[in-house]
Amino acid sequence: MSAGAEVDLVVVGGGVSGLAAAWEGVARGASVLVLEASGRAGGEIVTSPFAGGAVDEAADAFLARVPEGTQLCTELGIEGELVSPATGGACVWTGGALRLLPSEQLLGLPTDLDALAASGILSPAGLDRVREDLKGGGPAGDAGPGRAAGDPPAGDDEAVGDLVRRHLGEEVLDRLVSPLLGGIWAADTDRLSLQVAAPQVAAVRDRVAEHGGSLVAAAAAARADQLAAAAAAGDRPVFLAPRGGMGRLVGTLSERLGDRVRTGSPVTGLVAEGGRWRVEPAGVGAGAVVVATPAHATAPLVAPHAPGAAAFLSGIDHASVTLVSLALPREAVDHPLDGSGFLVPRSSGRLLTACSWFSSKWAHHAGDGSTVLLRASAGRDGDDRQAGLDDDAVMAAVMDDLRETMGLRGAPTEVRVSRWPRSFPQPRPGHLAALAAAEADLADAAPRLAVTGAWARGVGVPACIRGGRSAARRALHIAAT
Repeated sequence: MSAGAEVDLVVVGGGVSGLAAAWEGVARGASVLVLEASGRAGGEIVTSPFAGGAVDEAADAFLARVPEGTQLCTELGIEGELVSPATGGACVWTGGALRLLPSEQLLGLPTDLDALAASGILSPAGLDRVREDLKGGGPAGDAGPGRAAGDPPAGDDEAVGDLVRRHLGEEVLDRLVSPLLGGIWAADTDRLSLQVAAPQVAAVRDRVAEHGGSLVAAAAAARADQLAAAAAAGDRPVFLAPRGGMGRLVGTLSERLGDRVRTGSPVTGLVAEGGRWRVEPAGVGAGAVVVATPAHATAPLVAPHAPGAAAFLSGIDHASVTLVSLALPREAVDHPLDGSGFLVPRSSGRLLTACSWFSSKWAHHAGDGSTVLLRASAGRDGDDRQAGLDDDAVMAAVMDDLRETMGLRGAPTEVRVSRWPRSFPQPRPGHLAALAAAEADLADAAPRLAVTGAWARGVGVPACIRGGRSAARRALHIAAT
């Protein structure tokens, strides 16, 4: 497509959000062009050859119990390739050992104190602190019938850490909730929005009054409801991924979009011209634009048109993560690897934040069992040590941590270090209210311009797909009126 060409919709950014926006535009009969600055589409979803097979260098699955991921796979004709993890059990490193996380929990909130005690994850004092919650409100004091001291009004936002610490104490936060939720977001839960990162937990908090002020009791009731709903819906997996890796999803999507995707095409400016947009430096005209890039890249494109929205985008913090993939002989690992992997609390002081036992988690990567594939992560909000180390130093530090945590012996036969700088947005408390104000500012100042990305409402693949498709619908609808 040459300079001066005209299309209905230009999408800036060829990650999964941008590709989903383009797919939605095509489905609605629009002429679409995707401009991606890098040399490939797919953004942070990458599957690459490794150790005679393939490994995902970032996300290795998507949540199956929300519809957007599976729906898109069906539309692309690859739903028959979807597989679920072979095992779901995970561990946490605490007290000098790997301890199995109890299945009786809701995003780290314990729902069965006997199972929690049997896990060995909490100390006796930590267990006593959780038992206090069952009395309603815990030792923080009486805040009135059915409320813990400090619980905000229903629907209000707060930091995940504030809620958990108030009801259940420091150990549950450090050893259960933060490794799980903080691992998903590479986050510091003391600065992580409850509404964005854990809406399920926010809903549980808002129902504590129905359960005598106990977060544990409210979480147990919510988990029982979830199990009943899952049973009624049939046995469905929690996570899915294409057998060929997550790269299969974005690769197929890009292939289906064909020459509508132009890589190596950075966008430096959006110029409003007579009810349309000119996208520079490509010189392409468009009736509507969706910008689906990281918040810090989106802000300067939006700033000339909606300064308030741009200020919000510029203020979103991001964490950087490094993922080290390793192949090792099976005899080099002492641990039975009977689960999906393990998490490492921030309080451990280790560089390692998590390790996925990739060849155990995914049966089609197991091979003949002679080689073990691991994916080890480092980096989170407030801990950027890995960014200051070269690849050899990162690998050496990760190997040291793996030796201490899971009995790793010997040297890997193959290693890949994948760096993702400023890749995990960090929604702070109040994020959704600020986002709504920014979107209103943008809709008023530049109604044919929509923005989306993992920074908006969630880092998961389905959330990004939902955001991209919604942005395309919004921009095209306004452009047509």
